[in-house]
Amino acid sequence: MRALLIYPVFPPTFWSYNKILELVDRQVLLPPLGLITVAAILPQTWEFKLVDRNVRAVTEAEWEWADLVILSAMIVQKQDLLDQIQEAKKRGKLVAVGGPYATSVPEEVQDVGTDFLILDEGEITLPMFIEALERGEKTGIFRTTEKPAVTETPVPRYDLLELDAYDSMSVQFSRGCPFQCEFCDIIVLYGRKPRTKTPAQLLKELDTLYQLGWRRGVFMVDDNFIGNKRNVKLLLKELKIWQEQHQYPFRFNTEASVDLASDPELMKMMVDCNFDAVFLGIETPDEESLQLTKKFQNTRSSLAETVEQIIEAGLRPMAGFILGFDGEKKEAATRIIQFVEQAAIPTAMLGMLQALPNTALWHRLEKEGRLRVNDKQDINQSTLLNYVPTRPIEDIANEYVEAFWQLYDPHIFLDRTYRCFLKLGAPTAKEPFKLPSWTDLKALSIIIWRQGVKRDTRWRFWHHLGGILRHNPAVFAHYLTVCAHNEHFLEYRQIVRAEITKQLVEFQRQEALLQTESSSERLVESA
Repeated sequence: MRALLIYPVFPPTFWSYNKILELVDRQVLLPPLGLITVAAILPQTWEFKLVDRNVRAVTEAEWEWADLVILSAMIVQKQDLLDQIQEAKKRGKLVAVGGPYATSVPEEVQDVGTDFLILDEGEITLPMFIEALERGEKTGIFRTTEKPAVTETPVPRYDLLELDAYDSMSVQFSRGCPFQCEFCDIIVLYGRKPRTKTPAQLLKELDTLYQLGWRRGVFMVDDNFIGNKRNVKLLLKELKIWQEQHQYPFRFNTEASVDLASDPELMKMMVDCNFDAVFLGIETPDEESLQLTKKFQNTRSSLAETVEQIIEAGLRPMAGFILGFDGEKKEAATRIIQFVEQAAIPTAMLGMLQALPNTALWHRLEKEGRLRVNDKQDINQSTLLNYVPTRPIEDIANEYVEAFWQLYDPHIFLDRTYRCFLKLGAPTAKEPFKLPSWTDLKALSIIIWRQGVKRDTRWRFWHHLGGILRHNPAVFAHYLTVCAHNEHFLEYRQIVRAEITKQLVEFQRQEALLQTESSSERLVESA
């Protein structure tokens, strides 16, 4: 069997980082970990080719070569996923689709001609699919309510990737999250009992990357890396030894719940393993909204103090924030900005709340008749709310656009990043000295030219650079990297403003049309 694995295109998003990737001659931030794991689970007697359409298009020779086309996607990739299914069917190919989007909304994927739906978790449903193929079946839907152990998950087929295209690699240690946030689909897809691999499994994956020549960042894609703290500590104990033996070839970052700050030992272990950043789901500083959306773990202690403890431990915070919770009061965006500034969080991902399919939020809003039909259902930071909020949608959208614009004002961003790095704990991992590459030097010169010479940020840029060298020189390279991030956000905030403004105008047009039709109906009835 010749299987062609296709990963659909991402539209521009907060995390696409296009402008930064251009500086270092990379095309994509992260690879399709799900698809290369699928390739590892399928029979290794098969032949595989993988095309990440964020890197390049599928060639006609690849279409011709394939007996079977396999696709996986998240909801943000919806449009290109549907397009690629149709391209495959035009060529008479068998098509199998899985992943988070298909699992959540299988009917939309099936409607465009998919032959096989391989839903839920592949450790169970892929063997069911293989058995169906061996029986000669041409269609099928494979589902399970069982949550598999991940201790038998094989090493992903990293060898199928065009490694030079990626800025970071992905590995997964755990699935699932113990919390119950109403808007989150992770607990729907993967459950509330975190399941972890063994330390030996994870280290084998790192060995594979190391042998392939990888020497850059690695993202632990766990939705809550510390969901099972006991097992994480067992991993970190072994990971530290592995990193020391290999002279720290990888820098790690990940996602975690804010209760990370309550465990100084865990934070120290992460820093000792060369973790340097962590994404936190803070969502809002408004405690009433946190309570309503069942994000109780964020209400147990001061969020500002929590972030400060994480920074001082040596982990740069990235954080997610959301506008549009029920009962939200006016100027919620202003309170988010004030919190981001107070906590000195350089990278703050702000978005409007979206009701994701099959979440508790989705079911509640559906029952209340508040879900909106939204053709732009790709769910990212340039998407208007897909439900009727408890305050005017215009207020939320306008607050959001202005807040995003202000957060990534180049002066404000540099000041906030500087304050963070002044108190960022120094790294404890002893990486060997490496001469910068020509690519690194070129990227550095461009950042210096743009932020330190060309723009009116020049005074701040040089002042802050000198301040870091004087007061916290151990984080200097890390600081410069984060300064470069605003090259992306300066462009992306314009995309957000243009997209949300356009959608808001269309929303208001439709609302006016509905009101006109309603008035006309009332006139007819009264006549």
